[in-house]
Amino acid sequence: MGEIVGAGLLAHVPTIVLPEVTRRELNNGEDTTLVPGLHRLRKDVFEKDDYDTVVVLDSHWATTVEFVTTAHERRAGLYTSEELPRGMCRMPYDFPGDPELAHAVARYAGKHGTWITPIDDPYLPIYYATVNLWTHLGVPDDPYLGDPGKRWMSIGVCQTADTEDFLRLGRALGDAIAATDRRVLLIASGALSHTFWPLRVIRDHEASGPEHIFTPAARAADEERIAWLRAGDHGRVLDTMPEFLTFKPEARFGHYLMMIGALGEHACTAPGRLYSEYENSVGTGQVHIWFDRPENGWTA
Repeated sequence: MGEIVGAGLLAHVPTIVLPEVTRRELNNGEDTTLVPGLHRLRKDVFEKDDYDTVVVLDSHWATTVEFVTTAHERRAGLYTSEELPRGMCRMPYDFPGDPELAHAVARYAGKHGTWITPIDDPYLPIYYATVNLWTHLGVPDDPYLGDPGKRWMSIGVCQTADTEDFLRLGRALGDAIAATDRRVLLIASGALSHTFWPLRVIRDHEASGPEHIFTPAARAADEERIAWLRAGDHGRVLDTMPEFLTFKPEARFGHYLMMIGALGEHACTAPGRLYSEYENSVGTGQVHIWFDRPENGWTA
């Protein structure tokens, strides 16, 4: 029987793949805390050999009439972002996928009243919400020696889905993992509040300090939820989703909702530990929070 052995709400912003000198130029001479946080997370979690597959809940991959899982045996290529090609250009990626798990997730769609399709088309686009985090957490230690790395697969957010739909996807994902022999890490790849500053002033707000979050109210909403997540109060996050949606969380917070749907929703009380400070990215709220599997399970 498979299980989820760890999960995290992680920031994927373009700055994490920029050179350090550039990051400091954008941040008044200081480096972001997001990059060293990922380095610590890799050492603490991703370099251990007690998991088989990483599932990225990708907030940049918007589908329309169904949820889609990647079902490739392997994904490899060069990634250039359509959003910021100057900063994310010809980034190599190469990792094995997990078609067995992808198809297992789809088999539970009917049980949970949703629609899920596995796709293995080699031309299926990939997004930096997956690539940027794989670059820090998934690149094999020595690919030149033939280390294939861990399996990685992605699940997109459906742009016509609401909170209940995202939870249904998470329930299907949790059932599929339990029905396989997979030990899985879940990554909810995305932001908290997510409103950008307008173009004519955006360069005045590139530093990471939270005073640059788009509004004080959005900052307060983010910081409130970070406190709840650190305390393991996922139920309160779920119960206040209508309020949080007024601050336009990225992808309607679908990445987190799919994750917590797989972990047990209100019954999950796993506390989070910070792997970064709460930071701004041109108006949006960013943080790394990791949830370790409690000794007695996610819903103990």
